[in-house]
Amino acid sequence: MNVLIIPEDFRKDQHVLRPIISKMFAAVGKSKANIQVCIDPLLGGVTEALKWERIAEVIEMYPMVTVFLLIVDRDAKEGRRTALDNLSTKAASLIGEGRVFLTENAWQEIEVWALAGIATLPKGWTWTDVRAEAHPKERYFTSYATSRGLLDEPGQGRTTLGREAAQNYSRVRSRCKEDVAQLENQLKEWFDS
Repeated sequence: MNVLIIPEDFRKDQHVLRPIISKMFAAVGKSKANIQVCIDPLLGGVTEALKWERIAEVIEMYPMVTVFLLIVDRDAKEGRRTALDNLSTKAASLIGEGRVFLTENAWQEIEVWALAGIATLPKGWTWTDVRAEAHPKERYFTSYATSRGLLDEPGQGRTTLGREAAQNYSRVRSRCKEDVAQLENQLKEWFDS
């Protein structure tokens, strides 16, 4: 089974998404899925990722893909879920039977998924505050990656923290019920149907 993760911008997001999505597929009994991140075309931001023309282009470029996963940041935008649902509806008619196009918006940013794997948050942080923050990348993720000396690695801390989060996938799923657990449930439903 070929899986294509479509991030709004793969250059940093891939370091968090690929390991976590790999663990998600293992959790639903599909550990042998071939999981790739869409690097062509480079969407370059959420505005492009939410354009139907760009999504249709990706779907047409990858006829061998069974599961498409469009994952973008929510960025505190109330209407983001509706935009994603509209894309899913349009994609369903394009991809046909035996394939699926699922969407999710990370609450508020993909980097929160990496932070969700941390066993003990830094002093003064609460998980509720991290999840509620409109700009957690700037407020929490960069600070934590800096404290760990990870800003010089590929993905500016996302490589290490993404892998660590994947190793603690059950913690990520339980802390990120509105997005990670929701996406896993969508996958389970599709595989069960």
